[in-house]
Amino acid sequence: MTFLQVKNLSSSYEGKPLLKNISFNLEKGEILCLLGPSGAGKTTLLRLLAGLEKKDCGSFTFNNLEIHSIPSHKRNFGMMFQEYALFPHKNVHENVSFGLEMKQWSRTDREKKVAEMLKVVGLSGFDHRRIDDLSGGEQQRVALARSLAPGPQLLLLDEPLGSLDRTLRDRLAVEIRSILKTLNVTALFVTHDQSEAFSVADKIGILHDGKLEQFDRPENIYRTPANTTVARFLGFKNIIYGKMDKDGYFQSPMDPLPVTGTNTISQNEILLIRPEAARIKETDNREQNEVILRGEVVARQFLGSNYRLQIRAGRQMLFFELPIDPTPPEIEESVNLAIPVSSFIWLAS
Repeated sequence: MTFLQVKNLSSSYEGKPLLKNISFNLEKGEILCLLGPSGAGKTTLLRLLAGLEKKDCGSFTFNNLEIHSIPSHKRNFGMMFQEYALFPHKNVHENVSFGLEMKQWSRTDREKKVAEMLKVVGLSGFDHRRIDDLSGGEQQRVALARSLAPGPQLLLLDEPLGSLDRTLRDRLAVEIRSILKTLNVTALFVTHDQSEAFSVADKIGILHDGKLEQFDRPENIYRTPANTTVARFLGFKNIIYGKMDKDGYFQSPMDPLPVTGTNTISQNEILLIRPEAARIKETDNREQNEVILRGEVVARQFLGSNYRLQIRAGRQMLFFELPIDPTPPEIEESVNLAIPVSSFIWLAS
Protein backbone atom coordinates (compact mmCIF):
# COMPACT_ATOMS: atom_id res chain seq x y z
CA MET A 1 0.00 0.00 0.00
CA THR A 2 1.35 3.43 -0.99
CA PHE A 3 2.07 5.48 2.13
CA LEU A 4 3.60 8.58 0.55
CA GLN A 5 2.77 9.64 -3.01
CA VAL A 6 4.48 12.59 -4.69
CA LYS A 7 3.06 13.51 -8.10
CA ASN A 8 4.35 16.08 -10.59
CA LEU A 9 5.79 18.26 -7.84
CA SER A 10 7.50 21.44 -9.04
CA SER A 11 9.01 24.39 -7.20
CA SER A 12 10.92 27.54 -8.12
CA TYR A 13 12.60 30.51 -6.47
CA GLU A 14 12.66 33.95 -8.09
CA GLY A 15 11.79 32.36 -11.42
CA LYS A 16 14.52 29.70 -11.22
CA PRO A 17 13.22 26.09 -11.25
CA LEU A 18 14.34 24.11 -8.19
CA LEU A 19 12.28 20.95 -8.71
CA LYS A 20 10.82 19.75 -12.01
CA ASN A 21 7.83 17.37 -12.07
CA ILE A 22 9.00 15.05 -9.29
CA SER A 23 6.95 11.85 -8.91
CA PHE A 24 7.47 8.75 -6.76
CA ASN A 25 5.70 6.45 -4.29
CA LEU A 26 6.91 5.14 -0.94
CA GLU A 27 5.50 2.29 1.11
CA LYS A 28 5.02 2.16 4.89
CA GLY A 29 8.35 1.50 6.65
CA GLU A 30 10.50 2.16 3.56
CA ILE A 31 13.58 4.36 3.68
CA LEU A 32 14.15 6.59 0.68
CA CYS A 33 17.54 8.23 0.19
CA LEU A 34 17.56 11.35 -1.96
CA LEU A 35 20.99 11.33 -3.54
CA GLY A 36 22.60 13.98 -5.68
CA PRO A 37 25.17 16.77 -5.86
CA SER A 38 24.84 20.08 -4.02
CA GLY A 39 22.11 22.22 -5.55
CA ALA A 40 20.25 19.23 -7.01
CA GLY A 41 17.03 20.01 -5.08
CA LYS A 42 17.27 17.40 -2.31
CA THR A 43 16.76 19.74 0.64
CA THR A 44 14.08 21.70 -1.24
CA LEU A 45 12.05 18.50 -1.65
CA LEU A 46 12.47 17.70 2.03
CA ARG A 47 11.37 21.20 3.05
CA LEU A 48 8.33 21.00 0.77
CA LEU A 49 7.21 17.78 2.44
CA ALA A 50 7.82 19.33 5.87
CA GLY A 51 5.70 22.35 4.98
CA LEU A 52 8.60 24.80 5.17
CA GLU A 53 8.46 25.71 1.46
CA LYS A 54 5.60 26.22 -0.99
CA LYS A 55 5.16 24.27 -4.21
CA ASP A 56 4.34 25.75 -7.61
CA CYS A 57 2.29 22.76 -8.74
CA GLY A 58 1.80 19.05 -8.20
CA SER A 59 0.58 17.16 -5.16
CA PHE A 60 1.74 14.95 -2.32
CA THR A 61 -0.45 12.70 -0.23
CA PHE A 62 0.48 10.92 2.97
CA ASN A 63 -1.53 7.89 4.09
CA ASN A 64 -4.18 8.89 1.50
CA LEU A 65 -4.43 12.42 2.91
CA GLU A 66 -3.52 15.50 0.86
CA ILE A 67 -1.11 17.34 3.16
CA HIS A 68 0.17 20.44 1.34
CA SER A 69 -2.50 22.63 2.99
CA ILE A 70 -1.83 21.24 6.51
CA PRO A 71 0.46 23.47 8.63
CA SER A 72 3.87 21.95 9.22
CA HIS A 73 3.40 21.66 13.01
CA LYS A 74 0.27 19.56 12.49
CA ARG A 75 1.77 17.03 10.04
CA ASN A 76 3.40 14.91 12.75
CA PHE A 77 6.62 14.70 10.76
CA GLY A 78 9.99 14.52 12.48
CA MET A 79 13.09 16.32 11.21
CA MET A 80 16.77 15.78 11.89
CA PHE A 81 19.51 18.05 10.58
CA GLN A 82 23.27 17.87 10.09
CA GLU A 83 23.80 20.39 12.91
CA TYR A 84 21.56 18.31 15.27
CA ALA A 85 20.02 21.56 16.70
CA LEU A 86 20.31 20.21 20.24
CA PHE A 87 19.79 22.53 23.21
CA PRO A 88 23.21 22.97 24.87
CA HIS A 89 21.64 24.18 28.15
CA LYS A 90 19.55 20.99 28.45
CA ASN A 91 20.90 17.54 29.29
CA VAL A 92 20.30 14.41 27.20
CA HIS A 93 17.04 13.51 28.93
CA GLU A 94 15.66 17.04 28.58
CA ASN A 95 16.57 17.20 24.88
CA VAL A 96 14.83 13.91 24.08
CA SER A 97 11.82 14.90 26.20
CA PHE A 98 11.39 18.31 24.56
CA GLY A 99 9.00 17.24 21.76
CA LEU A 100 6.92 15.23 24.20
CA GLU A 101 6.54 18.26 26.45
CA MET A 102 5.35 20.32 23.47
CA LYS A 103 2.69 17.66 22.87
CA GLN A 104 1.76 17.80 26.56
CA TRP A 105 2.54 14.20 27.38
CA SER A 106 2.25 13.34 31.07
CA ARG A 107 5.48 13.17 33.07
CA THR A 108 5.10 9.42 33.56
CA ASP A 109 4.65 8.81 29.83
CA ARG A 110 7.58 11.12 29.03
CA GLU A 111 9.90 9.28 31.39
CA LYS A 112 8.93 5.93 29.89
CA LYS A 113 9.33 7.11 26.29
CA VAL A 114 12.70 8.83 26.89
CA ALA A 115 14.07 5.68 28.52
CA GLU A 116 12.79 3.62 25.58
CA MET A 117 14.35 5.91 22.97
CA LEU A 118 17.71 6.11 24.71
CA LYS A 119 17.81 2.33 24.84
CA VAL A 120 16.97 2.11 21.12
CA VAL A 121 19.85 4.45 20.18
CA GLY A 122 22.29 2.82 22.59
CA LEU A 123 22.49 5.66 25.13
CA SER A 124 20.89 4.12 28.23
CA GLY A 125 22.34 5.77 31.30
CA PHE A 126 23.20 9.01 29.48
CA ASP A 127 20.12 10.86 30.81
CA HIS A 128 21.98 13.50 32.82
CA ARG A 129 24.98 13.97 30.55
CA ARG A 130 25.58 17.47 29.19
CA ILE A 131 25.39 17.86 25.42
CA ASP A 132 28.83 19.50 25.32
CA ASP A 133 30.33 16.40 26.98
CA LEU A 134 29.16 14.07 24.19
CA SER A 135 31.06 13.03 21.09
CA GLY A 136 29.72 13.88 17.64
CA GLY A 137 28.33 10.40 17.22
CA GLU A 138 26.61 10.51 20.61
CA GLN A 139 25.08 13.89 19.83
CA GLN A 140 23.79 12.45 16.57
CA ARG A 141 22.12 9.61 18.51
CA VAL A 142 20.48 12.10 20.89
CA ALA A 143 19.14 14.06 17.93
CA LEU A 144 17.76 10.85 16.42
CA ALA A 145 16.14 9.85 19.72
CA ARG A 146 14.56 13.30 20.04
CA SER A 147 13.20 13.10 16.48
CA LEU A 148 11.74 9.63 17.03
CA ALA A 149 10.31 10.11 20.53
CA PRO A 150 6.98 11.72 19.51
CA GLY A 151 6.30 8.84 17.09
CA PRO A 152 6.41 10.78 13.78
CA GLN A 153 4.50 9.40 10.81
CA LEU A 154 7.42 10.37 8.58
CA LEU A 155 11.02 11.15 9.51
CA LEU A 156 12.95 13.64 7.37
CA LEU A 157 16.74 13.54 7.73
CA ASP A 158 18.82 16.25 6.04
CA GLU A 159 22.52 15.24 5.78
CA PRO A 160 22.42 13.90 9.35
CA LEU A 161 25.92 12.38 9.15
CA GLY A 162 27.59 15.12 7.13
CA SER A 163 29.73 16.53 9.95
CA LEU A 164 31.14 13.18 11.09
CA ASP A 165 34.34 11.47 9.99
CA ARG A 166 34.22 8.66 7.43
CA THR A 167 34.57 5.72 9.81
CA LEU A 168 31.87 6.99 12.16
CA ARG A 169 29.56 7.84 9.26
CA ASP A 170 29.80 4.32 7.88
CA ARG A 171 29.01 2.77 11.25
CA LEU A 172 26.15 5.10 12.14
CA ALA A 173 24.57 4.76 8.69
CA VAL A 174 24.12 1.04 9.33
CA GLU A 175 22.85 1.71 12.86
CA ILE A 176 20.34 4.32 11.70
CA ARG A 177 18.89 1.86 9.19
CA SER A 178 18.61 -0.81 11.89
CA ILE A 179 16.86 1.61 14.28
CA LEU A 180 14.38 2.84 11.66
CA LYS A 181 13.60 -0.72 10.58
CA THR A 182 13.12 -1.85 14.20
CA LEU A 183 10.59 0.95 14.74
CA ASN A 184 9.04 0.55 11.24
CA VAL A 185 9.50 4.27 10.57
CA THR A 186 9.02 5.62 7.05
CA ALA A 187 11.87 8.01 6.28
CA LEU A 188 13.43 10.31 3.69
CA PHE A 189 17.19 10.62 4.07
CA VAL A 190 19.04 13.35 2.15
CA THR A 191 22.71 12.81 1.32
CA HIS A 192 25.29 13.47 -1.40
CA ASP A 193 27.30 10.39 -0.36
CA GLN A 194 26.47 7.30 -2.42
CA SER A 195 28.02 4.75 -0.04
CA GLU A 196 25.92 6.24 2.75
CA ALA A 197 22.79 6.01 0.60
CA PHE A 198 23.49 2.40 -0.37
CA SER A 199 23.94 1.51 3.33
CA VAL A 200 20.67 3.08 4.47
CA ALA A 201 18.15 2.95 1.64
CA ASP A 202 15.38 0.65 0.49
CA LYS A 203 14.90 3.00 -2.47
CA ILE A 204 17.15 5.68 -3.93
CA GLY A 205 16.11 8.75 -5.85
CA ILE A 206 18.89 10.36 -7.91
CA LEU A 207 18.28 14.09 -8.20
CA HIS A 208 20.20 16.31 -10.62
CA ASP A 209 19.40 19.91 -11.48
CA GLY A 210 15.91 19.55 -9.97
CA LYS A 211 15.01 16.46 -11.98
CA LEU A 212 14.50 12.95 -10.64
CA GLU A 213 16.83 11.04 -12.97
CA GLN A 214 16.21 7.58 -11.51
CA PHE A 215 14.14 6.04 -8.71
CA ASP A 216 14.83 2.40 -7.86
CA ARG A 217 16.34 -0.09 -5.43
CA PRO A 218 20.04 0.55 -4.63
CA GLU A 219 21.17 -2.61 -6.44
CA ASN A 220 19.32 -1.64 -9.61
CA ILE A 221 20.66 1.92 -9.50
CA TYR A 222 24.22 0.58 -9.44
CA ARG A 223 23.75 -2.30 -11.89
CA THR A 224 21.74 -0.38 -14.47
CA PRO A 225 22.12 3.41 -14.26
CA ALA A 226 19.39 5.05 -16.29
CA ASN A 227 21.59 7.50 -18.18
CA THR A 228 24.99 9.18 -18.37
CA THR A 229 24.06 11.70 -15.66
CA VAL A 230 23.40 8.95 -13.12
CA ALA A 231 26.43 6.92 -14.23
CA ARG A 232 28.82 9.86 -13.88
CA PHE A 233 27.40 10.83 -10.50
CA LEU A 234 27.98 7.27 -9.27
CA GLY A 235 31.61 7.63 -10.31
CA PHE A 236 31.62 5.40 -13.38
CA LYS A 237 34.35 6.45 -15.83
CA ASN A 238 34.10 3.78 -18.53
CA ILE A 239 31.48 5.59 -20.60
CA ILE A 240 32.14 5.00 -24.30
CA TYR A 241 30.48 6.65 -27.28
CA GLY A 242 30.14 4.59 -30.45
CA LYS A 243 27.70 2.74 -32.67
CA MET A 244 26.49 -0.82 -33.20
CA ASP A 245 27.11 -2.24 -36.66
CA LYS A 246 24.92 -4.78 -38.45
CA ASP A 247 27.14 -7.67 -37.33
CA GLY A 248 26.63 -7.02 -33.61
CA TYR A 249 29.93 -5.23 -32.98
CA PHE A 250 30.20 -1.98 -31.08
CA GLN A 251 32.39 0.41 -33.09
CA SER A 252 34.14 3.01 -30.95
CA PRO A 253 37.63 4.46 -30.26
CA MET A 254 38.50 0.94 -29.02
CA ASP A 255 38.78 -2.26 -31.03
CA PRO A 256 35.34 -3.49 -32.10
CA LEU A 257 33.54 -5.25 -29.23
CA PRO A 258 31.23 -8.23 -29.85
CA VAL A 259 28.48 -7.16 -27.47
CA THR A 260 25.60 -9.08 -29.04
CA GLY A 261 23.71 -10.70 -26.20
CA THR A 262 24.01 -7.75 -23.82
CA ASN A 263 20.96 -5.69 -22.93
CA THR A 264 21.27 -3.99 -26.31
CA ILE A 265 18.95 -1.12 -27.11
CA SER A 266 19.53 -0.34 -30.75
CA GLN A 267 18.91 3.40 -30.54
CA ASN A 268 21.47 3.83 -27.73
CA GLU A 269 25.07 4.49 -28.71
CA ILE A 270 26.60 4.95 -25.25
CA LEU A 271 28.14 1.94 -23.54
CA LEU A 272 29.09 1.69 -19.87
CA ILE A 273 31.56 -0.96 -18.68
CA ARG A 274 31.34 -1.46 -14.92
CA PRO A 275 34.84 -1.52 -13.40
CA GLU A 276 34.65 -4.33 -10.85
CA ALA A 277 33.91 -7.46 -12.90
CA ALA A 278 37.01 -7.60 -15.15
CA ARG A 279 39.49 -10.46 -14.69
CA ILE A 280 42.93 -11.03 -16.21
CA LYS A 281 42.79 -13.52 -19.07
CA GLU A 282 45.91 -15.50 -19.91
CA THR A 283 44.66 -16.65 -23.33
CA ASP A 284 42.70 -15.13 -26.21
CA ASN A 285 39.96 -17.76 -25.91
CA ARG A 286 36.62 -16.16 -25.21
CA GLU A 287 34.16 -18.11 -23.12
CA GLN A 288 30.41 -17.86 -23.47
CA ASN A 289 28.90 -14.62 -22.09
CA GLU A 290 32.19 -12.76 -21.85
CA VAL A 291 34.11 -10.25 -23.95
CA ILE A 292 37.91 -10.06 -24.22
CA LEU A 293 39.25 -6.52 -24.01
CA ARG A 294 42.91 -5.87 -24.91
CA GLY A 295 44.92 -2.87 -23.81
CA GLU A 296 48.11 -1.43 -22.37
CA VAL A 297 48.55 -0.63 -18.68
CA VAL A 298 48.93 3.14 -18.21
CA ALA A 299 48.66 3.32 -14.40
CA ARG A 300 48.60 0.71 -11.65
CA GLN A 301 47.69 1.39 -8.02
CA PHE A 302 47.72 -1.16 -5.20
CA LEU A 303 44.89 -0.49 -2.72
CA GLY A 304 45.31 -3.42 -0.36
CA SER A 305 42.26 -5.49 -1.22
CA ASN A 306 42.51 -4.83 -4.94
CA TYR A 307 44.42 -3.09 -7.74
CA ARG A 308 43.11 -0.08 -9.65
CA LEU A 309 44.23 -0.26 -13.27
CA GLN A 310 44.08 2.39 -15.95
CA ILE A 311 44.46 0.91 -19.42
CA ARG A 312 44.58 2.31 -22.94
CA ALA A 313 42.37 0.37 -25.33
CA GLY A 314 42.82 1.87 -28.79
CA ARG A 315 42.17 5.57 -28.26
CA GLN A 316 40.01 5.01 -25.15
CA MET A 317 41.13 5.23 -21.52
CA LEU A 318 39.43 2.71 -19.21
CA PHE A 319 39.57 2.06 -15.47
CA PHE A 320 39.15 -1.28 -13.69
CA GLU A 321 39.36 -2.69 -10.19
CA LEU A 322 41.09 -6.09 -10.22
CA PRO A 323 41.67 -8.69 -7.47
CA ILE A 324 45.19 -9.01 -6.08
CA ASP A 325 45.58 -12.49 -7.60
CA PRO A 326 46.80 -12.93 -10.22
CA THR A 327 49.03 -9.85 -9.98
CA PRO A 328 48.25 -7.44 -12.85
CA PRO A 329 50.92 -6.54 -15.44
CA GLU A 330 53.23 -3.59 -14.88
CA ILE A 331 52.90 -0.16 -16.51
CA GLU A 332 53.44 -0.21 -20.30
CA GLU A 333 52.76 -3.96 -20.45
CA SER A 334 49.83 -5.37 -22.40
CA VAL A 335 46.87 -6.98 -20.68
CA ASN A 336 43.87 -9.07 -21.70
CA LEU A 337 40.75 -8.64 -19.59
CA ALA A 338 37.75 -10.96 -19.61
CA ILE A 339 34.57 -9.01 -18.89
CA PRO A 340 31.12 -10.62 -18.43
CA VAL A 341 28.52 -9.27 -20.83
CA SER A 342 26.39 -8.46 -17.76
CA SER A 343 28.89 -5.66 -16.98
CA PHE A 344 28.16 -3.91 -20.30
CA ILE A 345 25.28 -1.48 -19.80
CA TRP A 346 23.64 0.63 -22.50
CA LEU A 347 22.92 4.17 -21.38
CA ALA A 348 20.56 6.87 -22.49
CA SER A 349 22.25 10.22 -23.03
